[in-house]
Amino acid sequence: MSKLLGVLIASVALFAGVQGIAQAHGEKKHGSAPVVKEQTDWGIAGDAKSANKTVDVSMGDDMRFSPEKLTVRQGETIRFVVRNTGTLLHEFVIGTQAENTKHAELMLRFPGMEHDEPYMAHVDPGQTGEIVWTFNRAGTFEFACLIAGHFQAGMVGTITVIAN
Repeated sequence: MSKLLGVLIASVALFAGVQGIAQAHGEKKHGSAPVVKEQTDWGIAGDAKSANKTVDVSMGDDMRFSPEKLTVRQGETIRFVVRNTGTLLHEFVIGTQAENTKHAELMLRFPGMEHDEPYMAHVDPGQTGEIVWTFNRAGTFEFACLIAGHFQAGMVGTITVIAN
């Protein structure tokens, strides 16, 4: 029975990959449901009305972000406006290096897997997404595109949160 289950899971993963990475996140767009505020190692979802500043980030098919490095102060709430200048679906995911690496590995194995968290923005080509995030923990964190192959191609940036 477990061998059959393994074959079934592999078949579903293969079919999902054939369907294309651009469909990996389905029709559901980030922000369509109420944001669940859950503390993470890299902060917590913020309120747009409480944002201290707005940071514009662009991402493109060269598998790079601009800017690639950001510095914020602990306690700041940042409104990220993320523009996809490319022709492929890209995403902006905030996390620790370990969390992003683990998630990127899962995306390689299951490219059709859906995910939607307040620290993620999935942005269609030529469109703009938004994340509002409160950095209530000091440290160095990442933002990355975890779509299969993008992370591995170097689509990663850093956020340094300076303690008050």
